Amino acid sequence: MRKLLFIAVLIPILAGAGWWYFREQALPDYGPAYREYAYVSNGKSNTVSVIDLRTFALAKTIPVGSEPTGLAANSKKNEIYVVNSGSNNVSVIDAESNTVVATIGVHGRPYFIDVAEDGKRAYVANSGSSNVSVIDLEKRLVIGNVRVGAAPGLARISPDGSTIVVSNRGDNTVSLIDAKALRVRATLPICQQPEEIAVLPDSSKAFVACSGSSQVASIALKSDAAKSGNQKDDRVLALLDVGRTPVSLTLKPDGGELIVCNFDSDSISIIETGNDEVGSSQEIGQHPSRGVVTLDNSRLYVTNFGSNSVAVYDIDMGRRIWTLTVGSRPDGLALTPDQNYLLVLDTQSGDVTVIQKRKPKRTLETSEYSLLTLIPVGVQPNAIVVKTFMATPRSKK
Repeated sequence: MRKLLFIAVLIPILAGAGWWYFREQALPDYGPAYREYAYVSNGKSNTVSVIDLRTFALAKTIPVGSEPTGLAANSKKNEIYVVNSGSNNVSVIDAESNTVVATIGVHGRPYFIDVAEDGKRAYVANSGSSNVSVIDLEKRLVIGNVRVGAAPGLARISPDGSTIVVSNRGDNTVSLIDAKALRVRATLPICQQPEEIAVLPDSSKAFVACSGSSQVASIALKSDAAKSGNQKDDRVLALLDVGRTPVSLTLKPDGGELIVCNFDSDSISIIETGNDEVGSSQEIGQHPSRGVVTLDNSRLYVTNFGSNSVAVYDIDMGRRIWTLTVGSRPDGLALTPDQNYLLVLDTQSGDVTVIQKRKPKRTLETSEYSLLTLIPVGVQPNAIVVKTFMATPRSKK
């Protein structure tokens, strides 16, 4: 029995060492200054875990504010932003030193944060105070608080930086804020309990999932007439029926399709974004919660919160092709930049499952996927972002 136990313990250790070597060798030769990190907010530990994706090892645990939830990475600066719902503030993490370098106070009960593509501003919906805090990321201070509808869940900035879309769960509306003037230009009644938001890459439309009415709202966003001459006013285009309790929206990188996770229907719905039609609905697993699509638009990964698994959906074939077992109560997920590794947050077991995508080498190997490792993090991990960058010479590993 002791011999079997020794072998059972030794195999994962050896496998981990082998994967460490393989991962180091497989990464592009960017030199010693290259960094590739995943950041995980731990809601009940008041920390952020930093995972080194070159070795799949826990690099650091950073204390932040109370009840951290939302995370965002700045694409222009080596900074990570953490929303602390319990302490009503945002922690700024310097990714080069992996330390908190600033704390910015916002208003009541924030949950998520979104950063503009130019990296200059961030937007936080404060559900307890019914407003949106606008943060200047250069000065690290709030430059405005815009009053919106009741209990806003999320504020999302459009890719062109012109519109902030805010879902107001308390009064079933969407507020559209002019990002330049910092004022609400329209408030649109939509469906019940709106929260998750997706905006098309060309900023022409926003989609909002309404968990209370099993619908997704399609909203036309006002455009600059001098540039396009098209949409002059914000308006609701359609209310699309999907499955029960739609909780998340995942856009394909090309923007052509939107995948909806229907938590209480155990399904996904696929919306054609050009014509606002629900193209198909597929069973995907028990209580699907989050999804991510590969950069080549070919594969969709969905966490099944109720069955401790991840479904692999082939978008071209239109069907689920694999189901992968992970930890307890999986929710958030992310892909590494090379698209070869899937990181899954296991909210109940407090770890990150790392799944490798590979080409089968033997005839009997039928799956493209294998479990690489489990990385312990904090209590109730709830959000994950990946950041890659070249460190400056003075920064430490």
